[in-house]
Amino acid sequence: MATSYELSAELRERTGKGGARATRREGMIPAVIYGENEPPLAIKVPYKMLDQRINAGGFFTRLATIEVGGRKIRVLPRDYQLDPVKDFPIHVDFLRVAEGARIRVEVPVHFRNEIASPGIKRGGVLNIVRHTVELDVPVDAIPEFITADLTGLDINDSLHISKIELPEGTVPTIDRDFTVATIAAPAGVKEEAREAAAAAAAAASAPAAEEAAAGEAKEGAPAAGGDKEKK
Repeated sequence: MATSYELSAELRERTGKGGARATRREGMIPAVIYGENEPPLAIKVPYKMLDQRINAGGFFTRLATIEVGGRKIRVLPRDYQLDPVKDFPIHVDFLRVAEGARIRVEVPVHFRNEIASPGIKRGGVLNIVRHTVELDVPVDAIPEFITADLTGLDINDSLHISKIELPEGTVPTIDRDFTVATIAAPAGVKEEAREAAAAAAAAASAPAAEEAAAGEAKEGAPAAGGDKEKK
């Protein structure tokens, strides 16, 4: 389970684009806390503190406690926006979470035991279909990631969600056994397979072609005792 952390924040008196720009000039990031049937709460968080959390990884799977206005509010980050040019955070959305609640969250997939995959040993390529999986989880037990084991997978094999061990009480939100990754054949193996298939098809069609050619030759041959050249 991912660890939680604390953030200190201040209430924002001004909202809108002008207020957001003023907040950023102060070295703060405008943010909002919403959910749990309470009005949205406009806050501002120190830029350095929040930027470190975003770049540390696992930002969306870690609970946070925000201290603001004399209150401590437990939240889960749900979204953030980046400056399109300078690529730094300019706004963050936090969701209030109650103890014992369940929540849907995108959890990263980590892959292990590549050296135990016969397909990869033969030059196969790990084709990741889903880098993250949306899970329905207890809010107090959000996994930081789930682990997919590649042991035994050969070329053209698929790894489905049913083969990945999930934490207790955690279920996928998609109600089918979807593919998480495959072992794809390398270009050389694909070419060999195409050549083998072409050779097999040619070998299978050769007897029929010979039989047809023999039939045509027989039909074109002169009949025995036919007309001879007149002198």
